Amino acid sequence: MNEPIRTENLTKNFNGFRALDNLSIAVRKNSFMGFLGPNGAGKTTTIKILTDLLSPSSGSAYINGIDISEDPKKALTDLGTVVETPEFYPYLTPKETLAYLGELHGMGDEDLRRRTKEVLEIVKMSEWADKRVGKFSKGMKQRIAIAQAILHEPSVIILDEPTSGLDPRGMYEVREILTELKKEDYTILMSSHLLNEVQQVCDDVALINRGQLLKIGSVEEMIASANVRRLDVRTLTETTESQLKEISQFKGVSDLESFGSRDFSLSLEGADETQADLLTGLQNMGLRLVHFKENGVTLENLYMSLIKDSR
Repeated sequence: MNEPIRTENLTKNFNGFRALDNLSIAVRKNSFMGFLGPNGAGKTTTIKILTDLLSPSSGSAYINGIDISEDPKKALTDLGTVVETPEFYPYLTPKETLAYLGELHGMGDEDLRRRTKEVLEIVKMSEWADKRVGKFSKGMKQRIAIAQAILHEPSVIILDEPTSGLDPRGMYEVREILTELKKEDYTILMSSHLLNEVQQVCDDVALINRGQLLKIGSVEEMIASANVRRLDVRTLTETTESQLKEISQFKGVSDLESFGSRDFSLSLEGADETQADLLTGLQNMGLRLVHFKENGVTLENLYMSLIKDSR
């Protein structure tokens, strides 16, 4: 099975509102796909269908080639999930929590002891193994949630915004874990609205909006296909409001933002020639530049342009 996660023309209606509109995506075996879109794009609805928490209005969803609607028990056997905010019994420890969940998966005592030790090490929670979960931060609970998702050694993992609501440290810690999971033989689908996060950890990405697929492919291909770049500029002397207004009217320039009197950034649509023309134009204005640097073509630039085109 080269596409362990797959949807075909997936559609979901809620009282006349179409949350998913003929959505077809496929996740390559042993790849890490980011499922990307703003709040309300249809990410969680898709994931709930893939995990049998919702039924589609039409279309199909498959895990390892098994239609979830036709045989959910078999389809979900080889699946680990973290869907929405994890909640655990506060009076249990991580070790006790995993023992309980492992029994539900039918794991034997020896396998359960081995895997509990392994997954707590993976999520960096070994030193907290015998502490009560009720005293944990949200980030620590999220790490336990990831531990339970991989406890029974599934080949497929689905994560619904695993860093949502975490503080910067918690986000960093979870992102480190995701990077480690990427090195293993898992097929992972992770929803997110954080474009930079997806760019950092994912191999592939599916961009959706209003329940429709905008684009799907490798992160590298997405970045290469984007024709928009973000530039950071610093001038030697103060840049006036009239000068900034003039710059905003240059060919290809949009989303100009100033930071203090000498720094500004902008989006530039076009190839290298357009960037060279912009540099010449700034110099012809009499601006003396001390910094003119492309800060990288990001998924955010591409995504925003695709949303604009889809309206």
